[in-house]
Amino acid sequence: MIKRLHAIAGLLALVTIAAFWLSTVAVELFGGHAAILAVKTGILRGLLVLVPAMLAVGMSGMRLGGRSRHPRVVAKRRRMPVIAGNGLLILVPAAFVLHHLAASGTIGPLFYAVQAVELAAGAVNVALLTLSFRDGLGLRRRRAG
Repeated sequence: MIKRLHAIAGLLALVTIAAFWLSTVAVELFGGHAAILAVKTGILRGLLVLVPAMLAVGMSGMRLGGRSRHPRVVAKRRRMPVIAGNGLLILVPAAFVLHHLAASGTIGPLFYAVQAVELAAGAVNVALLTLSFRDGLGLRRRRAG
């Protein structure tokens, strides 16, 4: 059961962050102020899904990995603090700042600077979560085979 929870929560977190990233890029390229505000509002609401999913991934991963020294488990364990730090220190605060700026109509240099940082941190998290997902599938194949 915990293996399934871990996989589902991990996939949900990865898809959610990727959706945030892609919708941000799309709205910045093709949307107006109202569309930007809608995406920023959606991202804030989406945090209600993402944060519990990330907590579930971290907690279940710690339980599943235990003290394993398997290289894939070690790699997943090393990535998690970077993913969590990016989320808590950059992505969540940026989501609030960007929403506030968009809601107040202040889409200027500060907005775009924060947006650039958010996109970079989001891309890092998508890449790291993808690597962890790949390693998890490799561990699953190893156990099944």
